[in-house]
Parts: sequence; C-alpha cells; structure tokens
Amino acid sequence: MPDLMLDSNRPPTSELVVASPFDGRELDRVPTSGPDHIEDALSSAYALFRNRSAWLSIHERVDILGKAATIMGSQVEELTLLAASEGGKPYRDSRVEVIRAIDGVHLCIENLRAHAGSVIPIGTTEATTGRVAFTQKEPVGVVVAVSAFNHPLNLIVHQVGPAVATGSPVIVKPAADTPLSCLRFVEILQEAGLPKAWCQAVVTDDRDTAEKLVTDSRVGFFSFIGSARVGWMLRSKLAPGVRCALEHGGAAPVILAPPYDQDAVLPSVAKGGFYHAGQVCVSVQRVFVPLQDAEKFAQSLAKLASALIVGPPEDPATEVGPLIRNAEVDRVAEWVDAAVAAGATLLCGGKKISDSCYEPTVLFNPPPDTNVSTLEIFGPVVCVYGYDDIDSAIAQSNALPVAFQAAVFSNDTDTAMRLYRALDASAIMVNDHSAFRDDVMPFAGLRESGLGVGGIPYTMEDMQIDKMMVVKSEYL
Repeated sequence: MPDLMLDSNRPPTSELVVASPFDGRELDRVPTSGPDHIEDALSSAYALFRNRSAWLSIHERVDILGKAATIMGSQVEELTLLAASEGGKPYRDSRVEVIRAIDGVHLCIENLRAHAGSVIPIGTTEATTGRVAFTQKEPVGVVVAVSAFNHPLNLIVHQVGPAVATGSPVIVKPAADTPLSCLRFVEILQEAGLPKAWCQAVVTDDRDTAEKLVTDSRVGFFSFIGSARVGWMLRSKLAPGVRCALEHGGAAPVILAPPYDQDAVLPSVAKGGFYHAGQVCVSVQRVFVPLQDAEKFAQSLAKLASALIVGPPEDPATEVGPLIRNAEVDRVAEWVDAAVAAGATLLCGGKKISDSCYEPTVLFNPPPDTNVSTLEIFGPVVCVYGYDDIDSAIAQSNALPVAFQAAVFSNDTDTAMRLYRALDASAIMVNDHSAFRDDVMPFAGLRESGLGVGGIPYTMEDMQIDKMMVVKSEYL
C-alpha cells in the first residue's frame, strides 16, 4: 500500500481498493483523506507559499525535475504496466504515454529556462523618461489539481509538472479509479529531492471533502480535467480571485472532402476512434463523408474495427482494452441500441464482450438527435454520416454545445483552408485524426468543452504572474 502523500501525521480515514478495470482483480489499497487531512494539506501548502524565504530557486527546480525525468526513464516498463493495469489503456499505448510523460517533465525544464520575464518599453514619452521597467515570473499561489482517469500518468505530469516548475505548492487529487500512477509520480519527485510539502497527493474519502479542497480561499489556481458537469459546478464555487483552467470533453467531427486518399484516411480514423476504447476527450466520434463514398468508407472502417484485438491491457498484443467501469459498458450499449432502434445501420460490433469490454462499433447514419450524435460517447464507437454538400457537413459538425479538436482530410489546399476557417474548434488537424496531440501544443476546449488553455507551456504561464519593477534614475 502506497504511503499517503500528505504533509500530515493523521491516520487515514479509510482505504480505497484500486481494481483492474478489465477483470476486477485488486491491484492495491490506498488510504483516503478526510476534511482534517485537507485542512492539514492546505495549511502546509499555503504557509509554504507565504514564506518567500522557503521558495525553491530556479536551479533547484531544474535539478529536481531533471532527476525525476532520469528516474522515470529508468522505470519505463514498471510505469507502463502500472498505468495499463489501473487505467485499462493497452500496453503499447500506455508505453507511449510514459514516454510522453518523461518528455513532459523535460518540457517543464525547457520552458522554465526560456521564459524568465520581459523588458517593458517605457521611456518613450516625456513622463516616463529616466525609467526602466521589467517583469519577472512568480507563482500565483497554491495549485489544486483534480485529474481524470484516462491518462493516469501523463495528465498528472501536465498538472503537477508545471506547478513544480513554477515554484507553486501543489495538492493533486487523482481520479479514484487510477490513483497509483499519480502516487508513484509524487514519490519520484520526492526521490528527486522535492520536499514533501511542495507536492501532496490526496485521495479524498467523499465528494464533500474534495469540494472542500477545491473551494478553499487559500487556493490560487485550480486545474481540472474531467466531466463538464463537475468542472463547471466546481468553478461556480471557487473563492473570489482563484484562477482556473477546465478541460472537459467533446464529440470530435472529422470531415472528408474530395480529393482524399481513402486508403490513407481509414487507418488514421480507426486509430483516432478506437484508441483507448474511445476514452479520449478528442477521440474521433463523428465522421462526415461525401454521400457517394460514405457507405463504402463506413464498411471499410467496420472491417478494420472488427479486426482489432480486444483483451487485457497488460498484453502487448491488445489493441483495445476495457472501459474504465462496467457501468460505462452498459451505458455505451444502451446508446448504441437506441441509435439502431432509431434507424442507424450497425456495421460491426454493437455487443458487450464482457462486463468490462465492448466491441469496437461502427454506426452508419445514426439520426442527428440520438445520444451517439449529440453527446460524447467515451467508448469504442464511431459514427459515419453521408453528406450531400460540404456546407451541411460543416453545419452538423458545428451544431453541438461542445467544441474541442476536429480533423479534415483533403488533398486540396483551398478546401482544407476553407474547412479550417469554418469549423468550430480550437485546433484542426489536416490529414490526421482529431486525437493527435503533442504536449507542447495548446489544448483548449471551447464552449462547454472547457476554459483556458492546456499544454505544458500554457499551463506554466497560467500558474505564474508577471511581477513588474519600475526603476527611476537620473542616469537612465
């Protein structure tokens, strides 16, 4: 059982059993924190922030993060199996996640070194003569990070890494389904020399305790990754002055616009739609194809989907693993059954393989008012729609209250540019699937999909203020 990563001597309130989403076997037990633990965590973090003499210097932060990356690099296999077993993402994709997480720690170092402040161009008027002004970076305050299950290591790195880099005391609450990778990353930071109070991990005993953590007035920045319902609710309860960033979900549209190479498009769409069993906030969900090609494309996609290997996430041969909870399998099954009953054509899948796994599924022309067309599926289901003209595809793509990333496949530059301009999304992938991401990129949900901009450089910027000094001298 991992030690509770709190700067507190209180005993845990209870234990959380962490189980494999694939077969339900117990992986570990984690102690949980109650309101008193949260008070201890906030008190120690806030006291640390208020004591400027205790702040870690830039070179200390660089050294800690560098050592952490080295430790992670020596434990890629262990971290991969840990993430796969608790989160259900297949081994091969979990290994990519671990490599990305290590790179994310390096990105924190690179941005810490590259962005130290700026010179303000005053002295250009008579009133400002004899003065020079510049800014330096300072942490905005205590960071509270609440994370999601689907990338149990890399999401934590995206939230905790920037906090450590900017010198912000951070309290992180991982998803209850996947706390082990988070706890291990915090351990690694401590092994690398980070004092315990600078990064505390809490697994709360209930929602009221979690809300107490988030809404406290000592919080300076709130980072949230999870459902829109919970994210917007918590934002409404933040103390005055607390900055925040919210990352929710979407129902990513993909438009195929002639000319395009169907043989090149198909594997990309399949990867973007069925990666991590569709449990990705920018997963390919709605694919719009010219009417004359739509059914053939959908049939070909179904053939690829049917060939995917569904199995235990720790097996390197597995391509699609379980959904995070059995209840999510039931929900996906209900949505697919309802779409078929409403007139969608089921081309492959459409059945539960087990309590934890659902067949990769392709639906053709589900009605636009069904759940699979209007809500984030977060399961291994891709919908293909035929369109008569490009404007109708654009209109349907933009018709939802969520907007995140989108994709366009076309070998015509002008067509691709037109769709880039017309689609409601913060990022448009051209000739690549909507789930593509590099951790240096901005990552922003629009409308109900989120608030603020994610991505390590942007998160670091959010967690800091630009503190200005103006110097007056007769020799300037």
